[in-house]
Amino acid sequence: MRLNQNILLLGKKVVLVPYTPEHVPRPTLRPCRYHEWMKSEELRRLTASEPLTLEQEYVMQHSWREDADKCTFIVLDAEKWRAQPGTGEESCMAGDVNLFLTDLGDPSLGEIEVMIAEPSCRGQGLGTEAVLMMMSYGVTKLGVTKFEAKIGQGNEPSIRMFRKLHFEQVAVSSVFQEVTLRLTMSEPERQWLLEQTSHVAEKPYRAGASEAR
Repeated sequence: MRLNQNILLLGKKVVLVPYTPEHVPRPTLRPCRYHEWMKSEELRRLTASEPLTLEQEYVMQHSWREDADKCTFIVLDAEKWRAQPGTGEESCMAGDVNLFLTDLGDPSLGEIEVMIAEPSCRGQGLGTEAVLMMMSYGVTKLGVTKFEAKIGQGNEPSIRMFRKLHFEQVAVSSVFQEVTLRLTMSEPERQWLLEQTSHVAEKPYRAGASEAR
């Protein structure tokens, strides 16, 4: 999605930046963080992902940037990002957060997913803040009023996190071995979300990135 290509969202624990080719570097320059993450069988199981070649990752990055129905932010560890001014973002990468607007019959419905792939960044609330920030962006910028999360039945930490964010289970698929949770943004829920993200600052991605640190 091009709408967020020049936006940086600065939170307390995470920084959200657009997904660019710089996040999928050539192996001749340095190892690709995504490529290394996806070697983990456990991570692929929890995220229902398949390993990709580097060329496939470049194609995916280009597609997600151009497609109007996919909004993606790379999740950076804010502590590392602030401590390393002038360095590349790849060393601060923790995962990603995505919002899919693929229901043609209901453009106000967004399917949300988050992946905190860096082991050292798990269990610290980065995923929770990234989801809240993406939900706030979806509500205020994209007109989303309903959110769905489809999570593997074995991914208990992710299920617990979404339930803490007021999502309720609405379906279970034994075929895909996943549960579907949903949250409808009533006015009280909208106000709660905006309160939870009132600290978030939106800045220009390139020009404001170094200054924000």
